[in-house]
Amino acid sequence: MDAELIQRSKEISERLVQLRDSLDYSSKAEKIKQIELQMGEAGFWDNSESAQQTVGTLKSLKSIVDPTKSLISAVEDLGTLMEMAEEEPELIGEIREEIDRLEELLESLELKALLNGPNDAAGALVTINARDGGTDANDWADMMLRMYSAWAVAHDFKIELLDRHDNEEAGINHATIAVRGPMAYGYLKGEEGIHRLVRISPFNSEGKRQTSFAAVDVSPEIDDSFDIDIQEKDVREDRYRAGGAGGQHVNKTDSAIRLTHIPTNTVVQCQNERSQHQNRATAWKMLRAKMARVEEMKREAEQATRYASKASTGFGSQIRNYFLHPDQRVKDARTGHHVGNFNSVLDGSELQGFFDAFLRWRAKEMSDAS
Repeated sequence: MDAELIQRSKEISERLVQLRDSLDYSSKAEKIKQIELQMGEAGFWDNSESAQQTVGTLKSLKSIVDPTKSLISAVEDLGTLMEMAEEEPELIGEIREEIDRLEELLESLELKALLNGPNDAAGALVTINARDGGTDANDWADMMLRMYSAWAVAHDFKIELLDRHDNEEAGINHATIAVRGPMAYGYLKGEEGIHRLVRISPFNSEGKRQTSFAAVDVSPEIDDSFDIDIQEKDVREDRYRAGGAGGQHVNKTDSAIRLTHIPTNTVVQCQNERSQHQNRATAWKMLRAKMARVEEMKREAEQATRYASKASTGFGSQIRNYFLHPDQRVKDARTGHHVGNFNSVLDGSELQGFFDAFLRWRAKEMSDAS
């Protein structure tokens, strides 16, 4: 047997043991059994919202347990195959291919193991705001909205548009979408910050290069089981007329809702539901999500005091640069991860690489700090 293959097989087994521990595989597998029993009970679907939350939890657990279970079985089969190869050397090629495949699966699951924050399994509320750059910034914000939506669809996440305010000339002033699926918040939270675009402006008749900015804010979409203390007296509610830039999308009644948490100046708004009542309910969910993010940022700030020299990665810091001129490239300012094809990032197909790079970078930051 090839010594290299024996060593790689041994390393796979060792990494798998560590992975099972870091994923808390056994307890997650037990939790799946409990949920499936619960779903089989009479009356489970009587409370639709609660049932959907439970189904979402089940999907998140299965997204980790199922591939881990398959990997465990495959590693056991690899051991059997290697024993057979002692008498059937022609199996060496098959073994090499299988080891390559298992190493890829391991790396993917090891990345999922880094999604261990208290809200990482939750859905995500992603808000995009146009910043400096005039109409180009509005167009850039709209491009980013399409980018995240394309990534979500490609990864089988569900998307719901909660709020959108179109700019009169082009693009959007701001928009909020809910991205729902296993680990949506865990993947998307690293996108929070300022995104910078450099290109020849399509809105400039002189064809000058324009730099524009969009800000991304990401909060976990939490359910009512999370204890978030918000006093109604601290929240100001404003009602306004929903609608886009004009035409049939303009609502004739003040059905849109804006909530402002006065102590923290946290603002959310919703106008895409069918009624004022629905908009208010959704806005309150959005506010609770924002406040959960505020609490999470406090914990992160406490951890960050141990490595104060590190660069800020919050809502107001520039995290990624996108270039269409003089050449095409996208580069993350934190991780150094870059892609030479601008359009493959904007269509969502190569966006995952930035998420994975952030998870590795963040894990290293925390490891270096401890």
